[in-house]
Amino acid sequence: MSRPVRLLLALLLNLILVGALVVVGRSAHSLGVIAAGGDYLADAVGIGVAILAYPLARRFPRMHSIAALVNGGWLLLLSVLVAAAALSRLVSGTPEVHGLPVVIASTIAMIVMLIVALVLRVDLDDDDDDVHEQLSSRAVLLDTLADAAAAAGVAIAGGIILATHSLYWLDPTIALFIAAVIGFHAFQLLRDVRLALRR
Repeated sequence: MSRPVRLLLALLLNLILVGALVVVGRSAHSLGVIAAGGDYLADAVGIGVAILAYPLARRFPRMHSIAALVNGGWLLLLSVLVAAAALSRLVSGTPEVHGLPVVIASTIAMIVMLIVALVLRVDLDDDDDDVHEQLSSRAVLLDTLADAAAAAGVAIAGGIILATHSLYWLDPTIALFIAAVIGFHAFQLLRDVRLALRR
């Protein structure tokens, strides 16, 4: 399976998850699940940009690095928006969060993201790629792995909320953690892109 086809598969899975997570997040009153859905939407945009970079890369060799730059910018913006929403809920009070749908949706999201990571991992094993193409592939893979970890965190928080029927503050807290992870990866990616574009 070619790299663009693998990216297209990852894009499709991300878009399906976005819809499902937003619906579940709204009905369960879970900012953590909505944050994960927003993250997957940003991923879908980043993957879409990476797919569009392929035909342009023949004429513009640095296009993959530019795609990674766009992906990093989206991730950074998303981390700020999620952090602001999480802090707002922590300060003003968190509504009741329904734990069971949070656990189910987040566990499914984690499994799907791990499958996507396995599909995308093949890209990093190809030593024939140029540095810009490798950077773009690495950006998508790292973000996918971070998504799987964040989904696991949301599932754990949902499980605790389900077991205790309280501790609703865990939901915005885990959303804040997701924002920090997203922001960290965005800064790393933007730093790597800056170095690659200087070559």
